[in-house]
Amino acid sequence: MDSDDPASRDEAADDEAPAADDPTVAEAVVDAMLDRGVDTVFGIPGKQTLPLNRALADRDARFVVARHETAVPHQAWGYAETSEPGGMAATCVVPGPGDTNAMNGLKNALNDCVPLLHLAVETERSVRGGDGIHETPPETYDTVVKENVTVDSPSGAVPAVVEAIRTAREHPQGPVRVGIPKDALASRTPQPAVGDRDPSPPPTPPADAMREVTDLLAEASSPVVLAGGGVRRSGASDALRAAAERLDAPVVTTYKGKGTLPESHPLSAGVLCGGASAELRDLLADADVGLVVGSDLDAVATASWSVSMPETLVHVTLDGDDVGFGYETDRGVVADADRFLRALDDRLGGDERAADHERFADGASDAPSGAERAESVRAADRERFAALSAGDAGDDDRADAPLRSVEVLSAVRDAVPEEAVVTADAGGFRLWTLVSFPAFGPRSYVNPGSWATMGTGLPSAMGAKLANPDRDVVALTGDGGLMMCVHELHTLASEGIDVTVVALNNDDYAIISEEASRSYDFPEGSYGWAETGLDLVAVASGMGLPAERVRERDAVGDAVERARARDGPALVEVVTDPAEPQASEWMTGPRPGE
Repeated sequence: MDSDDPASRDEAADDEAPAADDPTVAEAVVDAMLDRGVDTVFGIPGKQTLPLNRALADRDARFVVARHETAVPHQAWGYAETSEPGGMAATCVVPGPGDTNAMNGLKNALNDCVPLLHLAVETERSVRGGDGIHETPPETYDTVVKENVTVDSPSGAVPAVVEAIRTAREHPQGPVRVGIPKDALASRTPQPAVGDRDPSPPPTPPADAMREVTDLLAEASSPVVLAGGGVRRSGASDALRAAAERLDAPVVTTYKGKGTLPESHPLSAGVLCGGASAELRDLLADADVGLVVGSDLDAVATASWSVSMPETLVHVTLDGDDVGFGYETDRGVVADADRFLRALDDRLGGDERAADHERFADGASDAPSGAERAESVRAADRERFAALSAGDAGDDDRADAPLRSVEVLSAVRDAVPEEAVVTADAGGFRLWTLVSFPAFGPRSYVNPGSWATMGTGLPSAMGAKLANPDRDVVALTGDGGLMMCVHELHTLASEGIDVTVVALNNDDYAIISEEASRSYDFPEGSYGWAETGLDLVAVASGMGLPAERVRERDAVGDAVERARARDGPALVEVVTDPAEPQASEWMTGPRPGE
C-alpha cells in the first residue's frame, strides 16, 4: 500500500506488523516507565485512558484515582519534592478538560523545577482536526511544561516516554508532557529498542570563577548565604551546611529553600518571603558579601526586588538569564548548587585565609559570629510571635479570643516529629508557616514557590506519603486552600493514604480582606463568610475521614497526636482568628514595645 498520508501508513503498520500476543503500546509504555523507576501514577480515568489503566493494573503499578485533575500534578509534585534527587511520579489525564485542568499544577512544577511525567491521552488520530471529543491543539500546553511532545506514530510512543523521563530529570528539572492518541495506545505496534541515556550532568563551576568567589568570601567579615530551591533539587544540603560552617555565615533560605539547612542549626536565620522580619532583611542588607546559590531571586521572594542585598553579591544559578535581572551582581556563576558548594568548601578548606573565619567562630574576634548574627534574627522573631500569643504574652484580653496562626503552628510543631514530612498550602497562613514553623531537612517541608497556587497542601501530602510510606505526613492548610481541593479528602479516604490534615479555619479569605480593608476602605471581613460558616468536620466526615474540631490552644497538640495515631487519614479543624495580623505587616513593622 502506497500513501503519502502518515496516519494511513501508521494504520497499515498497525494492521500488518503486530502479532496477536505482542504487547500493546500501552503495556510497552508502562514497562518503560517501570524500568526507569516511575511506578506511581496519579490521574483520573476516562475512556481515552483505559488502555493505559489496563496496563498499569496488570503490572501492579500504583494508580491513584483523584477526584479532579487540578490535584493530579500537585500529587506528583509532592511525590518528587520529598523523594531523593531524581525520584518522580507520573500523571495521566484525558485530553481537553483533563489536560487544561492540570495546567495549573504543571506550571507550579515548572516554576519549582520539579520532575514529573505527564501522560495526556490524545484524541484518536482518525478524528484529529474534526473537533473530536475533548480535542485541543497540543501546543496549548507548551508554556506550562519543560517540554511538550506529541506522538504521531504508534512506534514512537516508547522512545518519546523514555526521552521524556530523561528530560524531566535533567537539570534544570521540570514536568514533561507526552501526548499519545488512544488508538495508538490500544494498538500492538512493535516498539523499537531504546537504549538508556543518562541525563546530562549539570554544569561545574569554572576554576577561575571559583578562585574569584573564594577570594571574595574568604575576605568577608560578615558574609551571608541565601539558599534557594536549587539546593534542594541538587541534593546539596550537606554541601550547604559544610560551606556555611566554613564561612561562619548565617543562612537565609527562600520559599523553596526552606529546610535545606535544618532550622535547628545555629546558622539558620530564617526564610526570605513576604513575611520575613525587618531584622532578617537587615541581616541581608548589612552583610558585606552575599552568596546566593540555587535561587533566581524572583519577585515573590524579594518583594519585587525591594529587599536590600549585601554590598557585594555572588549569584550561582543554572540559568544565566537570572544573573543581574533584579540585582546588580559582582560575580555570576552558572553552575549546579551541589557542585559549586562542594568546590567552595574544598577551596576554603585549603585556603589559609579561612583561618580568619575559624577565629570568628572560636570567639577570638570582637566581630559577632555567624551563629550570633543568626540568633539575633531568631530572637527578634520569637518576640514578635510571643506578642501575638495569649499563652506566651499573658494578655488577659486575649484569653478567650480565637487562636492565631502562630499559636496553632507552635502546637502542631510540638506534636509532630522532626522527621515527619509537612506540606503547606498557599494562602495567608503560609507566610506564618514559613517564618514560624521550623523545618528540619530538605525533604521534610513542601510548599509552592513563585507560582503560589492555592489547593496544593492536601494533594502534595498524598504524593509525599506514597513516596515516604514509613514517615508521618502532615498537611497544613487553610480553609481557603482546602476548599480549592476539598474533593481530594475523598481520594485520601478511598485510597487509604495515611495523612493527617490540619486545617486552620477562619471562615475568611483573610489575607485579601485585610488588604481590602487597609488599602481600599472595604469593611473588615469583606471576603469572609461568617454568616455561613464552614463545617470542615462535617465535610470530612461525609467523605469518610475521622475528624474533630478544636478551639483552644491546649487542645491542638492532643488532637493532632490522636489523628497521627490513627491507622489511616484524619482531619483536625482548628478555628482561628480572621482578624489576626498578617505576617507581611506584623513581621516587617516595628518590634513589639517599640
